[in-house]
Amino acid sequence: MNKQYFETVDETLYEKKLDNGLQVCLLPKSELTKTYGVFMTNYGSVDRSFVPIGQTEPITVPDGIAHFLEHKLFEKEDRDVFADFTKQAASPNAFTSFTETAYLFSATSNIEKNVLTLIDFVQDPYFSEQSVEKEKGIIAQEINMYDDQPDWRLFMGTNKALFHNHPVNIDIAGTVDSIYTITKDDLYTCYHTFYHPENMILFVTGNFDPEQMMDIIIQNQEKKSFDQLDRIQREFPEEPNRVKEKELKINMPVSIPKCSVGIKEPDLQLQGEAYLKRDLLTDIVLDYFFSTGGEFYQELYDADLIDNSFFFESNLQTSFGYVAIGSNTNQPELFASRVKEMLLSTRDMEISEAAFERMKKKKMGQMLRAMNSLEFTANQFATLAFKQVNLLDVVPFIQKLTVQDVNAFLSTWIEEDRLGACMIQSETVEE
Repeated sequence: MNKQYFETVDETLYEKKLDNGLQVCLLPKSELTKTYGVFMTNYGSVDRSFVPIGQTEPITVPDGIAHFLEHKLFEKEDRDVFADFTKQAASPNAFTSFTETAYLFSATSNIEKNVLTLIDFVQDPYFSEQSVEKEKGIIAQEINMYDDQPDWRLFMGTNKALFHNHPVNIDIAGTVDSIYTITKDDLYTCYHTFYHPENMILFVTGNFDPEQMMDIIIQNQEKKSFDQLDRIQREFPEEPNRVKEKELKINMPVSIPKCSVGIKEPDLQLQGEAYLKRDLLTDIVLDYFFSTGGEFYQELYDADLIDNSFFFESNLQTSFGYVAIGSNTNQPELFASRVKEMLLSTRDMEISEAAFERMKKKKMGQMLRAMNSLEFTANQFATLAFKQVNLLDVVPFIQKLTVQDVNAFLSTWIEEDRLGACMIQSETVEE
């Protein structure tokens, strides 16, 4: 087991890659009463075309299958795993994103027992034709519920405007039609390919003894056998750098229209420090211009184009990336036009060294505060690990960024054909 102290964040990480390929990371915090564990696989909704383990030809599975799998893993032949955690005074949950699926728990007692429960239920799938059919109705209701939510429609509508072919433009849960085509065999195929220990990470942080915890995890894994997995072959369709639609309008029964402007990231396939650098610079620049103290925010506010629903967010992944900037607004077309104009103007801007140093300090402060949360630390560590980045190295990496880095980024960040917008407008408005 490797033990490493990170002085900047005053944390000691214990980690080991087990013989079966599972990456185990332990971050003890003896001063806390709570412990949080997450078991995450590098598999999300966009992973719909791939070569199954033990095969040579690629297949394409129904949309929404990663999310479907997340639901079904909690259900066993004789019980529901939620009840197991409840008996052990733990609170379990799970989530599926475009790129990851995670199973988690938090507890203040029975920590080792809960960690083993987490590992064992994820590594023991049970799918029957009857239970799969039953789940389809449940997930169909969930999909219909999200379809009625304007904020979700705005989010997915922005992605649909930006992306031509990449499956990030497909709802994480799939469609009602797609989930009704999912079979038990489909679930097992995806499970055995993507839930292999080689493609997963277990991260536990909180109040426990790291040596003892690592021992029980190793003993647990030594009792199990898995097929050989060298590398998962994922396939994605060719995706142009330009957006699919400059403007996508959706009619819904809303009292106030909504608009989101999207920036489509070029297909750079970044990993490691190159990924981290672009991700951080994007976040810093967005915060600089669009936070409540930012120049662009104030202009939008003074023009009465935004309210307190205003948001900005970025999502950079290995196979895709985007930024979304949006708000409730009574003038969605003017909002979109002004935001695009603002973004294009950044190509000719330069940020001063003093301003960039303030931005770096703010980002470091945000990161250090966020790492007070066990949930943030564990989830973010696991997510970044799949991109060859250690979360505990992020703060010193921010310190090394220079004003030349940010200005070089600004000069190429925005291109007009990578800007798109989605508008949610009242059904009474005619196209």
